[in-house]
Amino acid sequence: MMSNKVILSTAYLPPVQYFTKLIQYDDILIEAHENFIKQTYRNRCNIYGANGLLALSIPVKKINTKTKIKDIVIDYDTNWPKMHWKSIESAYRSSAFFEFYADYLVPFYHKKYQFLIDFNHDLLNMLAEQLEIDINFSYSDKYSFPEDVPFDDFRDIIHPKKKQNDPDFKVKKYFQVFSDKHGFISNLSIIDLLFNTGPEALQYLKK
Repeated sequence: MMSNKVILSTAYLPPVQYFTKLIQYDDILIEAHENFIKQTYRNRCNIYGANGLLALSIPVKKINTKTKIKDIVIDYDTNWPKMHWKSIESAYRSSAFFEFYADYLVPFYHKKYQFLIDFNHDLLNMLAEQLEIDINFSYSDKYSFPEDVPFDDFRDIIHPKKKQNDPDFKVKKYFQVFSDKHGFISNLSIIDLLFNTGPEALQYLKK
């Protein structure tokens, strides 16, 4: 860790790696002015379904390549909230702590948000509260290119498809519902850790 400040992308039900940064840094900046990037954690998460890794993506309104993340509008032409919740429920209803945390999560799939960044913001606050993490985060007021950022930048390092260098993130196994079928899958959405380990999730993140 080079500094005590970090910049992250906004993220939907962020992965475990993302939350290790939230507890590692005191000053957290979330990018609001980058152009939207498809197939990233900004509007997708990975969970552990009965058939293995399952990606859930939030559809967004048709955009051009210069649409800022803060202006990305969620598309409700399909009933994706119902589909996402059914997938989450199917994946984790037999986990040890599903009933404890489900009541905090399900309201997000019944309320319609206009902007993706607002949806992610409220979800992040709720998840931090359940993990008992006191986070101090704000949003960027302009875009800074990576070479111009004077502190730690994980906007593109925490990525579902590209393995980037992050020596501070070391994967440790924990029990997962379907691990007997498909083995341990690392760095899934934080809800995988919460539903499977409950109050021990914070200690896992710290380790």
